[in-house]
Amino acid sequence: PAEPRVIIRACPDYDVERLRRIYREGLEELNLRPFGRTLVKPNLVAAGEMFPHSFTRPECGEAMLKALRDVGAGSMQELAVGERCGITVPTRLAFKESGWDDVVARVGGVERYCFEESQQVEIPLSHPTRLRDYLFTPEPVARADFFVNMPKFKAHPWTTVTFSMKNYIGIQDDRHRLIDHDHKLNEKIADLQYIIQPQFIAIDAITAGEGRMLTPTPFNLGLIIMGNSQVAFDAVCAAIIGLDPRSIEHVRLAEDNGFGTTDLAKIKITGDVTFAEAKARAQGFKVGLIRVEQYFEGSKITAYAGPPPEPEHSDYCWGGCPGAIEEAIEILRVYDAECDAKMPRMHVVFGNYQGPIAAGPGEKVIFIGDCAQWSGQLQGKLVQIRSKYQDRSTHDPHHAHHDDIFAKLATTTAKSAATRNDSHMRLEGCPVSVAEQVLALVAVGGLKNPYTDPRQVSTFARGYLGWRSRVFLNRLQNKRYQAHGSYAGRGQAAPEMARTTGK
Repeated sequence: PAEPRVIIRACPDYDVERLRRIYREGLEELNLRPFGRTLVKPNLVAAGEMFPHSFTRPECGEAMLKALRDVGAGSMQELAVGERCGITVPTRLAFKESGWDDVVARVGGVERYCFEESQQVEIPLSHPTRLRDYLFTPEPVARADFFVNMPKFKAHPWTTVTFSMKNYIGIQDDRHRLIDHDHKLNEKIADLQYIIQPQFIAIDAITAGEGRMLTPTPFNLGLIIMGNSQVAFDAVCAAIIGLDPRSIEHVRLAEDNGFGTTDLAKIKITGDVTFAEAKARAQGFKVGLIRVEQYFEGSKITAYAGPPPEPEHSDYCWGGCPGAIEEAIEILRVYDAECDAKMPRMHVVFGNYQGPIAAGPGEKVIFIGDCAQWSGQLQGKLVQIRSKYQDRSTHDPHHAHHDDIFAKLATTTAKSAATRNDSHMRLEGCPVSVAEQVLALVAVGGLKNPYTDPRQVSTFARGYLGWRSRVFLNRLQNKRYQAHGSYAGRGQAAPEMARTTGK
């Protein structure tokens, strides 16, 4: 927009009608009227009793859907919500556990999209700094006319914070979101900005989440922050917690690519809470950027991290495996209060680590990630771990695939059993996901497995079967398209992997 604007409003609780009024007034102040296919994208990375502060609250969603109807009555062809949650859980489950399914039912006439179940559309890229020449995004995102981004105000162990731009990781399905989710993660986030820009942004900062992403510590901010420019919006949010916006790499890259400004002097900030008052409320907010060696100090896990591979050399992989194990252990700590007491002494190694590993008798060493490298003595035997990293140019998104949680459970359990009496084991992948590292810690440490919790098994199974059934039907649609060249009927999705020359 010609005039980037951010609105900071006080909101002490999750009262739906109060939120509805705030959102409506925000839309009106920004002179925005939803139209056509209007899509709301919350942050539902994880939900349920284990993750109470990780997601955009359903009260915010209900209020937003109603406010969009208030302002855009008669101009919207479709009103929808869509997301791809994290940790290999079916998004159907996240919608249910978060309360967003109930919201969709109460408001009525709202479409709900689980992005991993949607057809995927290819978006070409041409800017000079791109990681690759195209990205894939779910069809509801590609066709959206009016896009509303509803992130959660949180810290993040890979990218420092997760505000508006980082929420875009959820506009890809699992096959594509894990490509470049490594030491180039911030560049990936910057590339995702080319898919679509939101007309309206509204972050849930009533109860913010500090320290982590999936299991953050609640931090009372009592704010709803709205805006019309992602770079400007994230710059203001970063400055509120005392960060230089350009110190956050994906924000800096997006600004350099022309998506907006981080210069607060060029951003019009309004609302019933001043910028100075917002900063005072956020005093002491803890971000999530901490190296894995420091993170596990004082625990039964000793971590070692070398640099990620050449030619994309940096001293640490902020976007990949090390951050994932930090989230994995916190999930297990929330799930089982005795996790740390039960955990045996173990060692985890990332990247091209060249130093010693102080593993005593019976202490397992886990080498994590394709780029792990090390040579030395373990339990009196020479161990040589060679890099299996493949340059990103070899990863073709057209042929991307992922293993679902049951496949991950089977392979990780089998690998742990096969190496039970060995000094070490290796987890392959780039990156090795949070889910896989949870399963590895469960297998090696003899811990309770949250993925097989009896309280969740039936609900998880229904969500899983619904997801896989929808993907199977998509494949049948693809075959039909290939046979006939087009779809019959109205409102059917574009074919999976369909090519497009624009949004």
